[in-house]
Amino acid sequence: MSMISADASPSRRPVMRFVAPVREAVDPTVFARPPLSQWREFGVLDTAAWPSVDTLNALAENPRGSTLAGIPRFVAQTPELLADGLHYEQRIAERGQIATRERNWHDLLNALIWVRFPALKAALNERQVEEIAQVGTRQRSRVQCALTHFDEAGVIVLLQDPALLPLWDAHDWHGLFWRERNAWHDGRIQAIVFGHALLEHALKPGQLLVGKALGVVVGKNAKVEEAAIRRVVRGIRSGDLLNDPQDQRPLPLSGIPGWESGNDNESFYREAPCFRPLRAGRRYPDLVRAG
Repeated sequence: MSMISADASPSRRPVMRFVAPVREAVDPTVFARPPLSQWREFGVLDTAAWPSVDTLNALAENPRGSTLAGIPRFVAQTPELLADGLHYEQRIAERGQIATRERNWHDLLNALIWVRFPALKAALNERQVEEIAQVGTRQRSRVQCALTHFDEAGVIVLLQDPALLPLWDAHDWHGLFWRERNAWHDGRIQAIVFGHALLEHALKPGQLLVGKALGVVVGKNAKVEEAAIRRVVRGIRSGDLLNDPQDQRPLPLSGIPGWESGNDNESFYREAPCFRPLRAGRRYPDLVRAG
């Protein structure tokens, strides 16, 4: 059993690139368990054929219960498209085009994130373009690293019960996921997976997913998710959030009850390598509040 983690610190160590399974080889059971089960509504994941770019654009035009006026268009990534010389983020901002590789899991999942969370994706794009204007296309600032980590491996955690925060702060994973197991069922804490790379890694059974999270303190009303998303969007656009990779908290998604086979046994939280202790001297920023 391997572990997939998004390291918040830029590293010079070589990283083995994840290779997603071909569509025909994906174990269908991965679509029955979170996080991928939360994305089946679009009807393009556990199907025999790859969706076309036109199909993805149709999803953007008819999302569930909302409109996406002004969302960039998905366009096939071809040599002709790339000949414009624009950075990926600049092409989105200047031409409204999201370069999308066809028959590619990473880009398909990225498209679904755009469809479900257009304001979040747009906010990340705006900040990326601002940074490119400052440092150019050949360098990456700390802000860009933070934005990219969240884009690829991001999770938004809705925290309704403040008593759970000290467990998270201390990396008391046994306490957060086992002793407070009911909290993940009754709404006191929820995780919204945003990073498309996390979803891609979930295509292989047994991957121990660890996301990079932004926490939002929410109330007890019926629209906590919408309020949290709006708060994160404001924070990204204003520059209050995602200024450094160290601002994001690790969250072992494999510990969430029901998200990983085997985590119904207490021993999982003692033995699985994804549950790392808090590094000496590590402190996390305060959570933001929705509303």
